[in-house]
Order: sequence, then structure tokens, then C-alpha cells
Amino acid sequence: MRLPFLFILITVMIDAMGIGLIMPIMPDLIVEVQGGTLADAAFWGGILSTAFAAMQFLFAPAVGSLSDAVGRRPVLLVSLFVMALDYVVMALAGTIWLLLLGRLAGGITAATHSTAAAYMADVSSAEQKAARFGLLGAAFGLGFVLGPLVGGLLGEFGTRAPFWAAAVLAGLNFILGLFVMNETVTDANRRPFNWSNANPLGAFRMLGKVPGLKGLLWAYFLYSVAIYVYPAIWSYFSQERFGWSPRMIGLSLAIFGFLMAVVQGVLLPRVTRRIGERRTVIWGQVFDFAGFGALAFITSGTLALILIPITAMGAIVPPALQAIMSRSVADDQQGALQGVMTAVHALSMIVSPLLMASVFARFTGPDAPIYLPGAPFLVALLLMAGGLVIFLRTRTAAA
Repeated sequence: MRLPFLFILITVMIDAMGIGLIMPIMPDLIVEVQGGTLADAAFWGGILSTAFAAMQFLFAPAVGSLSDAVGRRPVLLVSLFVMALDYVVMALAGTIWLLLLGRLAGGITAATHSTAAAYMADVSSAEQKAARFGLLGAAFGLGFVLGPLVGGLLGEFGTRAPFWAAAVLAGLNFILGLFVMNETVTDANRRPFNWSNANPLGAFRMLGKVPGLKGLLWAYFLYSVAIYVYPAIWSYFSQERFGWSPRMIGLSLAIFGFLMAVVQGVLLPRVTRRIGERRTVIWGQVFDFAGFGALAFITSGTLALILIPITAMGAIVPPALQAIMSRSVADDQQGALQGVMTAVHALSMIVSPLLMASVFARFTGPDAPIYLPGAPFLVALLLMAGGLVIFLRTRTAAA
């Protein structure tokens, strides 16, 4: 079990690295293939990100249900293979439309994380799930740190170099999976594929029949929209409020990603064993509230850096909440659940940037009612508070 387990963690890390690898060069690449200004590149960059998230939202439940029917191994390996091809297409793309096609295909086949989580649920006991999901989160956090750093270095060799690197990483991981990954779906936990439950609404409706799960999914959605305030506006907020350079912004994000990995990989198992998953979710959001409230009003960049360990403590919430939901559904619904959670997260990635950027612009523009660059953090605090209320009012057999 050791090599398959390692393969799953590497898969999630590469998934995160692949995203971060291409971030530093996307503006230059878009200008290269499309022409225009940096503002035009930002517009098209937003379209590419939204297209990826939209396809992930629409197709993640189908992929998750498919893994319940045909197995984790084929779905994960095909996803990795297509991911490698997608990076090759984007490395060779000479038009913005080919880049868009690559992002659409990438969003459809972005099943690596959800299928890896379903695999982890298959091989974990009820008591192990929070810790195992925490390790997945730690692997993702490590990839989040390494991706932009390596991508920035590779960008010195041209705008296409990070795509080739991402393609090689995905390809090598595909080959590793061919040799070490075993199948965890058997006749005992196999569920026939049903198209009516493979779309986001159908899957949500099916899982909503599980007592308490609908409330947990709503809590997870509100939490995801709120916590996405960081990648949505951090670069703009920290530059506006603290006057940080791109280097300082990148360093702060790297510190946050590293501490998040430590919290999820090292601290989370100890916390859940001591206070349980339900209290872990509650206390993690208390740390988030403290971070949001402080960031809304502080004017010191040094204080913002000091707050990073506090905000990183909130990283205990998603794995604990994921474990509660995983234990609430049957063994033959693990893939469907992870697919729906991926779809919910993708929807939050569409909603949150639009909402948070609009609030930031409203409170920093010339017509702002009051000047408050940290206003998005207050919005995030209110959304998360609403999610916490739903969570506290929701009970399942697992929580």
C-alpha cells in the first residue's frame, strides 16, 4: 500500500504544481499569442480561468460517478494522460482560441484531485479519513508553494518552458501510476453509472437524500467562496494597502502555502484525535474569523506577515469537513461525493473572484463610500459565518 499511497500524494502535488507552474508566464504568453496590452491579457486570463472552472463544475460529478462504476485506476490514469497532452497543446498553441480549447479540455478531465480523494477514502478507516485528507491537503499546499517558484525560474527560458515541464511531470506520474496503482473499487463498493446523477444538479439531488449532507455541502460552498478571497484579491489588496512588490506578494503566498501544508500534514491528525472532526471545523473557522477581521483593517505589511500563521490554522477546516461528509455516504458513493465537492469548489472559484474583486474595486475606487481595501475580507467573514451557522444546525450520522 505504501507505493500507491505515495503515488496519490504525488498526483495531488503535481496537480497543484501544474497550476502554479504556468501562472507566472500566463500574462506574457497571452500577449505573445493575442497581442494587445497587459489589461487585455488580464481580461483573457480571466476568461481562461473561468472556462476551466466552469468545465470542472459541469463535468466533475460525472467523472466522480464514473470512478464509482469503472474504478479509480482507469479514471485517474486517463485523467493524467489527458492532462499531459493538454499541457503539450498549450505549449504549442499559437492562438488564444487554442489556449481556450486547452483550458476547456483541462477542466473536463481535471479529475485527479477528486479521484485521488475517493481513492483515499476507499483505503482509509473512518478514524483515518481526516488525517489522510489532511495529507492530501498538505501535498496540494506543497505543490502550491513549489509551482510558482519553479514556474518563475523556468519562465526565464521562455513562455513555453513551464508547460513542457508540467507535461513531463504529468507524463512521468502517469507512467508511475501504471506500475504501482492498484484498484480499490470492487463488486462490494461498485455503483452503476447513471446519467441522471452525473450532472451537478442530479448528483447534488441524489446526495441530498443522505441525512444532513445537503447542509454540509452548502456550508462547504460558503466556506469555499469565503476562503477564496485570498487568491482572488491578495495581489491587489497587498499592493494597494502595503505597497508590496510582486516578489513580496509571491513570498507571502509561499509562506502561507508552506504553513498550510504543515498544518494539514502535521497538526491536523493531532487536533482531530484530541477534539474530534466537528470541533476541528468550528475552531478552524474561529481562526479564519480572526484573520479576516484583522486583515480588513490593518495597514501594516509586517503585521500581515505576522498574521499568516493564524490564517494558515484555518487549513484544518476542509479536510475535517471532507472526512465528516465522506463518512456520511456509502462506500459506493465516495466518487460521486468527491465529484460533487469538486464541482462545488469549482463553482466557488467562479463566484468568489467576481464578488471579491467587485467589492475591492467598490471600496478603493474614486467613488468609494469609504476607503477600505480590506472590505472583501469582511464579506468573506459574513459568508463563512453563514456557513458555520448551517454547519452547527446540521447533524449527520457521522457528526
